[in-house]
Amino acid sequence: MNKAAKNTIAIIFIIIASIGLGYAYDKIVTGIEKRSYPLMYEDIVEKYSEEYNVPKEIIYGVIKAESSFKSDAESHSAIGLMQITPDTFDWLMKRQGENLSEGLLYDPNTNIKYGTYYLNYLYKEFNSWDIAFAAYNAGPNRVRNSWLNNPEYIINNEIVYIPIEETRNYIKKVNKNIEAYKRLYFSKN
Repeated sequence: MNKAAKNTIAIIFIIIASIGLGYAYDKIVTGIEKRSYPLMYEDIVEKYSEEYNVPKEIIYGVIKAESSFKSDAESHSAIGLMQITPDTFDWLMKRQGENLSEGLLYDPNTNIKYGTYYLNYLYKEFNSWDIAFAAYNAGPNRVRNSWLNNPEYIINNEIVYIPIEETRNYIKKVNKNIEAYKRLYFSKN
């Protein structure tokens, strides 16, 4: 075998090895990333995504931002996977014609059902996911009565500025989660 043939074989081997290593690297990185963005409660998310017409990646993005998938999460006065307050739960139950125990907010099925229903309600009212996320975090009354009427905050249904840093960061976090879920699980390749 002459030197040119040996060089060609070496180059082909290097190309094949590089492709294999790149593929392995991508699989490892994707696997690690999927652990940070898990698909938990898939049947429940699927059910309420379809029932309330809220994309799955949005439900997962909110759950990840709110509780990191801890069904027993509590913060301030909010409870469960999607961090619903008892007052919001009561209001949502009245709209649904149900009367359930507040303790069911720890139940993944109940929490995801009402959290998804609430996201659907907020999206229908504000016709913008970012504004719906702001309302989910800061309360719809604040958004409706203060921010929507202020051109420094929202113009033509687009957020220009949110005066509460927690809510600004929340919208960014939810959108980052949504993009990760789209890329990892829901994109059409």
